[in-house]
Amino acid sequence: MLNTYPAWKYMVLVGALMFGLIYALPNLYPPDYAIQITTDASGGAISLQNLQQISAILEDAGIEYFGAAIQGTNALLRLTSADDQLRAQSIVQRALDEGRGSFVVALNSAATTPDWLVSVGARPMKYGLDLRGGVHFLMEVDTMKTVSDRLKGQETDIKRQLREARIRYRQFSQDDNGALRISFAREDVRDEARDLLESQYREFVFTIDDRTGFQLLLTITEAEIKNIEDYAVKQNLQTIRNRVNELGVSEPLVQSLGKNRIVVDLPGVQDTAQAKRILGKVATLEFHFEAKPDAPRSTTFSWDYEGRDARLEKRIIISGDRVVDAQVGFDPDTSLPQVNITLDGTGGDLMHQATRHNIGRRLGVLFIETKTRTVYETVDGEEVRKRIPYEQKRVISLATVQSALGKKFRITGLQGAEARDLALLLRAGALAAPMYIVEERTVGASLGEENIEQGAISVAVGLVLVLLFMPFHYKLFGLAADLALAFNLVLLIAVMSSLSATLTLPGIAGIVLTVGMAVDANVLIFARIREELKNGLSPQAAIDAGFERAFVTILDANLTTLIVAVILYGIGTGPIKGFAITLSIGILTSMFTALMGTRAIVNLTYGGRNIKTLAI
Repeated sequence: MLNTYPAWKYMVLVGALMFGLIYALPNLYPPDYAIQITTDASGGAISLQNLQQISAILEDAGIEYFGAAIQGTNALLRLTSADDQLRAQSIVQRALDEGRGSFVVALNSAATTPDWLVSVGARPMKYGLDLRGGVHFLMEVDTMKTVSDRLKGQETDIKRQLREARIRYRQFSQDDNGALRISFAREDVRDEARDLLESQYREFVFTIDDRTGFQLLLTITEAEIKNIEDYAVKQNLQTIRNRVNELGVSEPLVQSLGKNRIVVDLPGVQDTAQAKRILGKVATLEFHFEAKPDAPRSTTFSWDYEGRDARLEKRIIISGDRVVDAQVGFDPDTSLPQVNITLDGTGGDLMHQATRHNIGRRLGVLFIETKTRTVYETVDGEEVRKRIPYEQKRVISLATVQSALGKKFRITGLQGAEARDLALLLRAGALAAPMYIVEERTVGASLGEENIEQGAISVAVGLVLVLLFMPFHYKLFGLAADLALAFNLVLLIAVMSSLSATLTLPGIAGIVLTVGMAVDANVLIFARIREELKNGLSPQAAIDAGFERAFVTILDANLTTLIVAVILYGIGTGPIKGFAITLSIGILTSMFTALMGTRAIVNLTYGGRNIKTLAI
């Protein structure tokens, strides 16, 4: 019989409808404004006492809150408005800083999706900065320390060059202006050193200073300083992008601002406390051999390791910038966390050369982390919050070298959270210079609330006009098209939510275009049915021929648009990708609902019946 569907096709449609309703439903639950408090240390957790202290701070400040709870290692407090959220963050951060605690107070959005939806993996769509806003970080790169570190590296290299050439020097020092000063016993030795170094270190200007002896002054050029600073900012920019990708943030904005600042915008609902810890953290590794008993004190340094004093050689075998991959694993013998390290070619060679002649010695791993200490100062009668950087170093491993190491080895002695953070930081790349978060704020809709409201109104008006036009022009078939169109929108939102796609204002434009294309497919089908009726076919045959013969035209039109959407996604960035994703998903759902959904409704209405006319 014409225009009847087998049961399995109806089951597919019912299943798709159920999927659409369940996974689109979380978008009806808007998130709450919230602040999230976490410890700055890896693996640290917020205690009930901390939560009570934070609650008391908010109560004393007269800020209303609700839903205070500890979630995992963090504390989350929900607030009633954006203004209360900003006030709460400032007041709580100040109070915790004064208490000498190491805490991060971050702005966040707390989900309100019911647990039964979360249990099946249904979560609301993420929204871009132009719709909901997000979190904005302004980070400053300490380029002065980069130049100073480069000079220290050059000093070590120059000393090696002089030793190999058997040129004796008395003393190395660094001026306040950043110039290297080398003292010699005789004038001819100084001149010999100048002739040797001047041809190899063109980034320095060489001058003679004989006021307090025979001295050679090496002043780094302005051009070289600019190159070092530019490299530090570019390297940090790339590293931050890598770290944001590791965090899984959707459609972030990471770009340089001015000479030494980087802007990071994280849209939608994100774990901003975790983002602050990872983005701003400067951590790396250094590998040193344990010092021999007769080693001079000037060539060693001491650090506490598991409650005892560990003496390491100052000479660095390799540092963290040689790491190309780092993955968390577990020691098969102890089941404790470990970090599996992979070095680049140069790093592997250096490690092999250093360890093959030192089998039986112990190799120490020094973990260096740059942190900030918050202080409050009064400037021009106003209290200003400043962050003072400091380095925290500790030996995380001191193990005996059993055989020559190569490109791959492992680091043990870490806790679970420490191992994860260290692997992420090393894998994402080392920062070329310390960097600090100097500003954090919420970002409003970039196009303004008024434009967003007008855009929403235009979408609603256009949708209503389409819904009214279709029944007016195509009668009962138009109602079937309206039902399929509503099904299409629900399915589109559900697919985007389940894929964690980010909706932006261009994405809304893609939805509007999808609505038009879905209706366009139905118009083609209905126009074909009318033609078949005029050609003398029976109503049932006209329905069947209309759907079958319009299929190729609909497929061609949607396929060409889908190809364009894929190209846009491949070459576009940011909002363009958002438009391309929405359009691509919309094309697929509109074809499904127009060809199967509308056909199913028409079949339920007319299928298998002996009819004389059609309401079309």
